[in-house]
Amino acid sequence: MNNEQLSVFFKAMMTGLFIGVVDTVVCLAYNIGFRDATGYIPSTIINVSSLIFAIVILFCVIGIVFYFFHRYVRGGDAVYFVVFLGLTIWLAVKAFAAVRFGEPRLDSGWHGLAGGIVLILGVSSLLVPIAFRSEKFQDAVI
Repeated sequence: MNNEQLSVFFKAMMTGLFIGVVDTVVCLAYNIGFRDATGYIPSTIINVSSLIFAIVILFCVIGIVFYFFHRYVRGGDAVYFVVFLGLTIWLAVKAFAAVRFGEPRLDSGWHGLAGGIVLILGVSSLLVPIAFRSEKFQDAVI
């Protein structure tokens, strides 16, 4: 990897990382707001620690995946967008249809919490190519 490729790689990874940090705050706010509004209690999977660590790591990886689409796939930005849009839709359907507890009230809460977080993360993953291409974003953040 030459210096230019390495620079683009780090730019893509840092774009993903920044979006991940912002998403962490958004998902934490959603988690708190959803739990306050609905009284949903179970937190073995979705909790403050898992949100903080998982989202930041996930978006670093998403930035790297975007780099490989951008660098090695013809029309990579568009292909990345289509793949992640499809992945978001598929994961949202799975989250909203999951039977986690077998009790309708708890399952309904799980659908709202997990489905909402999947949609937040999915929409944010679609912003990676836009932020990567934005000169204002690059100058101000990266």
